[in-house]
Amino acid sequence: MDFNSNFFRVWAILGLALFALVEVEVYGPGPRDEWRWVGFAIALLGLAGVILARYTLGRSFSVTAQARKLVTNGIYAKIRNPIYVSGMVLFAGVLVMFREAKYWLVIVVLVPLQIVRARREAKVLEEKFGDDYRRYREGTWF
Repeated sequence: MDFNSNFFRVWAILGLALFALVEVEVYGPGPRDEWRWVGFAIALLGLAGVILARYTLGRSFSVTAQARKLVTNGIYAKIRNPIYVSGMVLFAGVLVMFREAKYWLVIVVLVPLQIVRARREAKVLEEKFGDDYRRYREGTWF
């Protein structure tokens, strides 16, 4: 079994994430009303963004900041860090489902951490790709 294959590196993990999201919707805390469905829809949108971004990156994906290839197509043509943005949308959707104020404090911690990670990645990409990355950065958001 090749755990470095595209299936295991991308799809199996994202399939587990979808399963977990459905489990959270069904069994997670919070009221069971129309806002729960709104939160679930927001979370699905965020998960779809993560899947799309992850697929677009292909083998350029890494957990740590690396500069294998400057990916500027697909969702990356508009957003430099769509996995981070989509992840926050996913998490916000879950928070709408739960509707407990204490969970929103997590966003206060996660957003600055994602900004720090994005800046670290930007530095690595700028060092490797120079002006190409700077031009790309000027035409994209976050």
